[in-house]
Amino acid sequence: MSTATPSRTESEVRRRRTFAIISHPDAGKTTLTEKLLLFSGAIQIAGSVKARKASRHATSDWMEIEKQRGISVASSVMQMEYRDCVINLLDTPGHQDFSEDTYRVLTAVDAALMVIDAANGVEPQTRRLLQVCRARNTPILTFVNKLDREVQEPLALMDEIERELGMTVVPFTWPVGMGKFFGGVLDLRKDQMRVFTPGEDRVAGTEEVVQGLTNPVLAERFGSPYEQAAGEVELVREAAPEFNHADFLSGKQTPMFFGSAVNNFGVQEVLDALVDLAPAPGSRTAIQREVQPVEPKFTGVVFKIQANMDPAHRDRIAFVRVASGKFERGMNLKVVRSGKTLRPNTVVTFMSQKRELLDEAFAGDIIGIPNHGVLQLGDTLTEGEALQYTGLPFFAPEMFRSVEVADPLKTKQLKAGLQQLGEEGAIQVFRPIAGSVLLLGAVGQLQFEVVAHRLEHEYGCKARIMPSRFQVARWVTCSPEDGGEKELKRFIDANDHRMAYDAVDAPTVLVEYAPELRAIESNWPKIKFHALREHAGLVFQRQLEG
Repeated sequence: MSTATPSRTESEVRRRRTFAIISHPDAGKTTLTEKLLLFSGAIQIAGSVKARKASRHATSDWMEIEKQRGISVASSVMQMEYRDCVINLLDTPGHQDFSEDTYRVLTAVDAALMVIDAANGVEPQTRRLLQVCRARNTPILTFVNKLDREVQEPLALMDEIERELGMTVVPFTWPVGMGKFFGGVLDLRKDQMRVFTPGEDRVAGTEEVVQGLTNPVLAERFGSPYEQAAGEVELVREAAPEFNHADFLSGKQTPMFFGSAVNNFGVQEVLDALVDLAPAPGSRTAIQREVQPVEPKFTGVVFKIQANMDPAHRDRIAFVRVASGKFERGMNLKVVRSGKTLRPNTVVTFMSQKRELLDEAFAGDIIGIPNHGVLQLGDTLTEGEALQYTGLPFFAPEMFRSVEVADPLKTKQLKAGLQQLGEEGAIQVFRPIAGSVLLLGAVGQLQFEVVAHRLEHEYGCKARIMPSRFQVARWVTCSPEDGGEKELKRFIDANDHRMAYDAVDAPTVLVEYAPELRAIESNWPKIKFHALREHAGLVFQRQLEG
């Protein structure tokens, strides 16, 4: 049982800041993640994603295939302390083929840091992720990266962000020049200029600062880039509204910062803004009621499962967002879906793949519970109360492949590997009622490549991934008033040649063409067809399906 007094819980919850870093691939998100860890003192040396052949890699990219390709394909979780705040930072995959993982991570955070490549502006993946944030009213901070290169004009970028993302932008800093003429940033709130010095090893507090935005020294030293920036700042101050904290918290306004993550420039300001502006953990919605973070009883939700973080142990870590109360090592936890009781003694906190055993955690924290298939994505954990948190999305796949094992003696490893990868959400695995060949469903081609790589290197079985005739999948349910289980069974029996079960045994209809699906829907009016499955308990969020 939890023994925390309300006052201790309240003060600990107030200290928490839990946020995700989101961006399009190659915007510099993983580099910024590293530099935030560096500036907070959590790590002493930053890895380089670019130097893939060297021994150093980004701290947050731990999977072998990530090191080979230099991209993030799984979300990483890191915890650090900074200015008396406990910061839980979630680095997400930028590649659109892994957007489902990112969507689920966004359900576990209280704010998001959007990284934009100053040369490319708002890119498609950024737009998609922002739509998810907007749907949840997630507060967003914006970091415009790579000012040390030739990039777009800051006014054009600001206009594009406002137009594309439908939110008001309030600049907190403004760049002086760009590329080889990048002089630094004007801090509009502190009335000073921070001067840019290139170099990856510069640490916090060592940069040169010139007081006064209108200080004549600046015009003398930086010439026309400063004159242009000063004119733009005047324009922006007249046109842009004042920063409004309430509008920021409701996702209507975003503070904007400029910098160069690879050169450690602009990172300190982002870290300070996360502490000063981002919200502490708030209430979370369960089907039964609204749950407050300072309630004494522990509740949490599994938003991510990762297999083989430690290849030596073939483990599965369930990432749990603590939603309320205090977690204590060894406490009894109820898995609401199954009714089973857990008593986890080896719960961990993370610094990428490095783990530390933890004794306690509070609302907002992300904890890792090692388990062997007991926990599934979307599971709610409580001290006994029957609660089910909502909002963890699974999207109907857009691509399908059949999968066979190259060596028949490795069939067992293939099934075990696919079961674990399916539970993890890395890929969707379907078992057709008719036939023995398993089907894989994904949002993008890269997912199939990653699964093939992981099956071979983590599970020791080479898989043949082949084309499939299916193109569309929908989960099917039937409400009690329309005949419930009986009508659903009648539908499954009549369509067994196109039916399959997914990783949580949810019945799924698979078709070759969209018109075929429309015909089935009109022939079976009592059956509901879902493009989105919310979690293992088959709660559907119909309003998201349009």
